[in-house]
Amino acid sequence: MEKSGRPEKKRLFGLSLLLSILVLLLEATVALVVSLVYDVTQESPNAGGGGSAMFIFLLPVLAVFATAIAGALSVGLVFPTAWLSGVLGRRFGGREVWWWVPVVAGAVSLVIVAAVVALAGGAGGGAAGLGWFLTTAALTVPALLWRSRRQRIFKPVILWGVAAVVLTAVLGGVGLGTGVLKEYRPPALTSADLVGRWSDGLGGTVTFTAGGRVTAEGIDDDLGGWGPENESTDADGPEDEGTRCSGQGTWTYEPGGGTWSQEVDITVDSCSFDVWNVGGTASRPTLYQYIGDPDSWDLYVLRRTDGGP
Repeated sequence: MEKSGRPEKKRLFGLSLLLSILVLLLEATVALVVSLVYDVTQESPNAGGGGSAMFIFLLPVLAVFATAIAGALSVGLVFPTAWLSGVLGRRFGGREVWWWVPVVAGAVSLVIVAAVVALAGGAGGGAAGLGWFLTTAALTVPALLWRSRRQRIFKPVILWGVAAVVLTAVLGGVGLGTGVLKEYRPPALTSADLVGRWSDGLGGTVTFTAGGRVTAEGIDDDLGGWGPENESTDADGPEDEGTRCSGQGTWTYEPGGGTWSQEVDITVDSCSFDVWNVGGTASRPTLYQYIGDPDSWDLYVLRRTDGGP
């Protein structure tokens, strides 16, 4: 690109690095918004406001960490992609052309996704393909801007980046508000829905009867709660037979003020666990308790095993 008969000067490496970091941070923000909207539609425990408050408190630390990661990615991936695309353009066409950037980015992304899939023990073809496409796009944009000779580019990049973040958030909010995207909520149960046998998948069962009686067999009784007697609990779940309890007792169901506040209170003399929350879906409801800190979202889950009452 020329101006007044003279080619524009190549941008300094440091400025290109800052531009790449900025673009990667904007892309990460868009991805975070998409992830938050997606998480709202997925089955999850009700973590309350503690997780959100903690996220806001840690935001400055996360921003510094994200900037460092973006810098490393810029040096390790974006710059080599931009440089190699220029080399290939001059080698095979005599000049640098922009379309070599997505070609090189696609090849680099293929290696990255293949490595991630291998480390994860495999993935479906659709998920791998989507991961490759998104990684290629995320790498192509900063690499293209790295090659750009335009000097006054930071302002339009910031404006378009912020606009993309806002538009993504607005579209997500509209989708959730109109019902196009379904926000997850626990199923609304009744006492009759609980009658039957529930299992933790590890040999423990709880059997509810219509008369308000309950039988617990091999249920974990040490979920790493707040008491000192629970401090040694393994976060991976119950393994020690000494932490299991069995017995008979009573149960009650409390609908609360909404589906998130439903509780099932089980009273068995030999067990000291807390009330159970309701999760899952209408076709496969679950009862769960938190293992340790509720912010960790580690759950001890009971699922129906008898197909309903």
